[in-house]
Amino acid sequence: MPQVLAHVAFIGLGRMGHGMAGRYLDAGFTVAVWNRSRAKADDLIARGARFASSPADAAENADAIVTMVADDAASRAAWLGPDGAATTAKTGALAIECSTVSYQYALDLSRELTARGLTYLDCPVTGLPDAAASGKLTLLVGAEAADLERARPFLTPVGSTIRHFGPVGSGTVYKLINNLMGAIQIVGLAEGLAIAEQAGLDMKLVLESIEHGVTASPGVIRHSRRMVERNFADATFTAALRQKDAAYAVTLAESLLQGTPLVSRAAVAVYDKAKAYAPDDDEAKMIELVSRPKDSAPN
Repeated sequence: MPQVLAHVAFIGLGRMGHGMAGRYLDAGFTVAVWNRSRAKADDLIARGARFASSPADAAENADAIVTMVADDAASRAAWLGPDGAATTAKTGALAIECSTVSYQYALDLSRELTARGLTYLDCPVTGLPDAAASGKLTLLVGAEAADLERARPFLTPVGSTIRHFGPVGSGTVYKLINNLMGAIQIVGLAEGLAIAEQAGLDMKLVLESIEHGVTASPGVIRHSRRMVERNFADATFTAALRQKDAAYAVTLAESLLQGTPLVSRAAVAVYDKAKAYAPDDDEAKMIELVSRPKDSAPN
């Protein structure tokens, strides 16, 4: 059993949140969960979690409230809505926002929750669903150092690496940078593979060259083979979520950089199309958007 602060409210049981909530059960915490669809909580309930009727219900008497939802709007509803967690959270509770939200929203939410007596950490994560379920995520934290230390018992069950970037908001800044660079890489990869296919190159050799070349990254290596094989099963990150993150990042870039972020905007524009084409499918499906030969008839 944890030595300090043993009750967790977990809000949002999507691809990442489900595994994260399970880790708190594995670590011996008392856990209340909430999700719009109760069915996603069935196995967690069987393992001992309490399914709450609302975020407010989940947060009641919780020592830490952890949210993992889709975007600013979902986070705002979870925290500040009529049945939001902030309406019942006790003074001094840790408010740990693991969702990828916009920078300005992270600052605004921090001010609002701090004014209500909560301790806010922005704590977006990197890693795939299997890492979430095994407690091997990387946590990108923005918080005061003392608040991070107090929160560590609630962070170590889900993250094997904690990177403290500075005050509130700084974790979100890095997460947006990370996901923007990922978006640019995936768009470039899809276009490069499409060119290779249309030019008639040996795709086995292309994949081998990519995996051992200077442009390789974990994301490029993971997606390149899936793109060539058109294997989009078991989506780990959807086009809609990547589009959202990249758009948030471009907004941040436009507030900080003197020049227009042309490459970033171009990536977002491609993801706009991918979101319209297959919003809930894996982002590797990007290859289907860019692979039609030039002289083919439009759909």
